[in-house]
Amino acid sequence: MDLSDSPIICRIAQLRVVQKARGLDPVQLQELKLCLDWIVNYCWRQALLKNQALKASMTNDVDWLHELCRDLDGSTTKKPGRLGTD
Repeated sequence: MDLSDSPIICRIAQLRVVQKARGLDPVQLQELKLCLDWIVNYCWRQALLKNQALKASMTNDVDWLHELCRDLDGSTTKKPGRLGTD
């Protein structure tokens, strides 16, 4: 998934505009924190997938590498896999 397509990113942008104009109320501030947590988790998962893809490549595990590349491209739904975090 490209982050620019994410409704999370759009919502962060909206909240930032409000924050600059008048500040955020407690509910909006909590929403911003949740969105930022989502980004942290997304980035962590992408880094994990890239590291796992490197391992798959180094061990010539082509099936695993293809699975990881599909996950990195966002072309599959999340399902239990070999990452150990599912």
